[in-house]
Amino acid sequence: IPFITGYTQGVTPNPCLNCNRTIRWQFLLDRALALGADYLATGHYVRLRSQNYNLHLNSKPKFELLRGVDHSKDQSYVLHILTQEQLAHALFPLGAYSKAQVREMALDFGLPVAQREDSQDLCFLGGDDYQSFLIRQTPQVVKPGPITNLDGEQIGQHQGLAFYTIGQRKGLGIQTSHPLYVIKKDNTTNTLFVAPEGHLGKQDLTAGEVNWISGIAPEQPIVGTIKIRYKAEDTDGLITPQKDGSIKIRLTRPLRDITPGQAAVIYNGELCLGGGIIR
Repeated sequence: IPFITGYTQGVTPNPCLNCNRTIRWQFLLDRALALGADYLATGHYVRLRSQNYNLHLNSKPKFELLRGVDHSKDQSYVLHILTQEQLAHALFPLGAYSKAQVREMALDFGLPVAQREDSQDLCFLGGDDYQSFLIRQTPQVVKPGPITNLDGEQIGQHQGLAFYTIGQRKGLGIQTSHPLYVIKKDNTTNTLFVAPEGHLGKQDLTAGEVNWISGIAPEQPIVGTIKIRYKAEDTDGLITPQKDGSIKIRLTRPLRDITPGQAAVIYNGELCLGGGIIR
């Protein structure tokens, strides 16, 4: 399972990306088409726009993925992995509504889920926490090792790199005169590096496993806005495609929570262009 593999390799994966890629938009879509369905409708807060630029040439329509009208619930971040073929069979009926409007409609229809709390990242665990899940599935993640500062001094011991993420301050089990944050995880030496907050900010990142929703990668660098986590604010940046299919991104300002395993998703206004997994 990519979710488990990522943690064992010292990165912080986003389970929603893997779920949408392999469960909804591979297994479930394939099953729906095999049953004779034309479309797969989901409750994601995104919008779909179809453009047909050459009607006389009978060209296939081009599908564009737009943010949901309710930006506080927009889920284009986790659907940047979709392709033109998948979008051709997609319906997103909730994308034009706010979450409050959807709840009102659910009440009007008498649906039992109208008042249900929003699900979180690990909805498939049914209320369990990810640490307990990892320990049950992959006991080897419990691998204590040193917590080291920038001077190379060991100031504590971690319980396993899988249980920590970049930017984390609480739960480190160390006592210092000033707050320290996780700035790096070294899987080779099983070392967790910490430093004051000022060492967190970075402006450059590389991402792989890149998907361009249009199906065509840009040949030249482009300017866009980038989201490095689902709840992160957009940040302007320069995106430079590489020959190996990866992308390099130079942000206009440092961000403190650039985390390997999360996605860097690229936008042009409301339009989601695609993205990749931060290395």
